Amino acid sequence: MNLPRRHTVLVDVGYLYAASGELVLGTPNRSEFKVDAEPLIHALMQLAAQRLGEDLLRVYWFDAARDRVPTIDQRVIAQMAQVKLRLGNLNMRGQQKGVDAQIRSDLETLARHKAITDAVLVAGDEDMLSAIEAAQSYGVRVHLWGVEPPYGTNQAERLLWESDTVFTLDADTVRPYFTATGRIRTPTPAEVFSGRPAIALPVSQVSVAPEPRPAPSRPIGPALPERVDIIDVGEFVAQKWILARGRDNIGDLLPGPKLPTVIDKELLVEAEKELGISLRQYEKARLWVRDGFWSRVYREFGMSRPHGEGEQR
Repeated sequence: MNLPRRHTVLVDVGYLYAASGELVLGTPNRSEFKVDAEPLIHALMQLAAQRLGEDLLRVYWFDAARDRVPTIDQRVIAQMAQVKLRLGNLNMRGQQKGVDAQIRSDLETLARHKAITDAVLVAGDEDMLSAIEAAQSYGVRVHLWGVEPPYGTNQAERLLWESDTVFTLDADTVRPYFTATGRIRTPTPAEVFSGRPAIALPVSQVSVAPEPRPAPSRPIGPALPERVDIIDVGEFVAQKWILARGRDNIGDLLPGPKLPTVIDKELLVEAEKELGISLRQYEKARLWVRDGFWSRVYREFGMSRPHGEGEQR
C-alpha cells in the first residue's frame, strides 16, 4: 500500500546563512548581513511544493542562540504557521552546539512514525549522514538541498552520495533575502555590557551609552501621564532590552522605526506594566512609547533619527 506523499523541510540555518552570505555577499559571518527570514522560509516552502507536491507537514528551522534564549528574529519565526523553531546553544565563540543532534532526532522520528514520505534536508555537514541512512531505512526519500558554492564545495561528499536527490539553490534564489549591514564582527559579551560600540562607525559618531535611567514613578489612578514620562518609559524598556538581549540582537531592529508586530506588542505590554495603565485607547501615548524606545536605541548605536520618518502606527 502506497502512502500519500507528504514532505517536510529541515533547515540547518547555520549552514544556509553562512553559505548564502558567502555566495552573494562574500562573507559567511552572520553579523555582517541581515536576513529577511520570513519570505525566505516561504520561498523554500514554495520550491518544495513545486518539486514534491502541496502536502507539507511543516518546516523545521534549526538555529542556535546563546543559552537558547531566542533572538528577536527567532521569536518572529516561531510565530509562523507550519514552522517549528528548534534552538541549539551558541557558545562564546559563536559556534552552534546541539543543532546537528536535533536535526538527526527529528528526521529519524518522523521517518520511524511514517509521518512523511519525503524529507528535504538543507545542510552540508557529514554528521547528517547517519540521519539520512536511518530515514531511508524506514522508506523515506531524502532530498539534499545545498547553496551554490562560489568555489569548491560546501557540502560533504558522502551526503551527496547517499541522498536520493540533490538540488542546488543558486545566487538568484537566495540573493533577495540577504542584505549587508556594514557590521564587521559580532560584539563580545564585554562590549555588550560595557557600552562600547559594536558597529563600525567614525569616531565622531560614536557615543557611549549612558547609565540606565531609573523607571519613572507610576501614576496614581488611571490618568494618562505626561508625554515626557511616557517617553521615559519607552527609553527605560529599551535599556532593559539592550541589557537583557544584547546590543547585537537589538541592532537587528535597525534602521527602524518600524518594529515587527510581535516585538511591538511586547514593547507596549512592558510600557503598560511600568505605567500601571492600559494604553489601548491612547494612540498618541503608544506613539510616544515607540518614540522613547527608538531614541534610546539610536543613542546606543551613535545614530541620528532618520529624517522624515514617522513612527510606527
